[in-house]
Amino acid sequence: MNIDPISIPDINDIKSAAKRLEGKVIHTPLLQSDALDVLTGARVFVKAECLQTTGAFKIRGATNALALLSEQQRAGGVVACSSGNHAQGVAEAARRLGISATIVMPSDSPALKVARTKRSGATVVLFDRASEDREKIANSIAEEENRTFIHPFNNPNVIAGQGTSGLEIVEDMQGMGLSIDRLLTPAGGGGLTSGLAISVHSVFPNAAIHTVEPIGFDDFKRSLEAGEIVSNENLSGSICDAVLTPEPGTLTFEIVKRHCSEGLVVSEASVRKAMRFAFEEFKLVVEPGAAVALAALLDAGQKYQGEIIVIMLSGGNADPELFSKILAEG
Repeated sequence: MNIDPISIPDINDIKSAAKRLEGKVIHTPLLQSDALDVLTGARVFVKAECLQTTGAFKIRGATNALALLSEQQRAGGVVACSSGNHAQGVAEAARRLGISATIVMPSDSPALKVARTKRSGATVVLFDRASEDREKIANSIAEEENRTFIHPFNNPNVIAGQGTSGLEIVEDMQGMGLSIDRLLTPAGGGGLTSGLAISVHSVFPNAAIHTVEPIGFDDFKRSLEAGEIVSNENLSGSICDAVLTPEPGTLTFEIVKRHCSEGLVVSEASVRKAMRFAFEEFKLVVEPGAAVALAALLDAGQKYQGEIIVIMLSGGNADPELFSKILAEG
């Protein structure tokens, strides 16, 4: 696969994005739990992006991408496709900048995500995740209405924005005089993983970085093993809606294969357990797709004993009814 190297963001792009985002996003904390350290035999730090504006890291990439639009593009408005977190990020970034936004969302998106996207002033167009192509719909709207398509992950400005969360991790770890042995992160299309990898490896080049995905939707794991992009057979059927994508992006896969170790896969039961753990130990609401990295760490037991590990909790937009049910299972 030939990717124009100019399109691949570097650490300087991420640092520039961080300057654009000053005062617009939250520097989310790195949290610790004695219970988690005991269970794993490691020293674990949890990046709580579930506490971010709009409830997920996506506001970072959306804000950076929209800030870089020309005046003509701003006047035409934007269109995006998302199961909910990128939708909310683009909608809110557009509201702040006075830009019209249309968001293409799956009809099975959590009602909370749809409602919050509309609350930021965006027009929502629903589609069937199992039978319709969201990018085809979004590109059609872009062409018909002269809007700029803000891809949820295969966009260098979006990736650079997501990478600012990695800059915060690096700065906080350095402030404590610590390095990173291993990083686990949820992976959908790979925008977050790409940005994190560039940021973390700019300072800690030996850190092992793992994508984490739910069983049946492990396109990144299989793509890394194959050395080429491999698609998922199913497009729906998991509670982890935030990380359900057909396949890795061409741009994100190019970055991830340069930086990442083996991909990890977790069961729905492990995800539910991780959501309960995050609530009980950190008092955090974490949505299913955002809990997969914690799930993988809990599944690993003492495998990474003695290491310094960072895991990403990427979003907190859990459906209230589902979240209540999962807590009750404990």
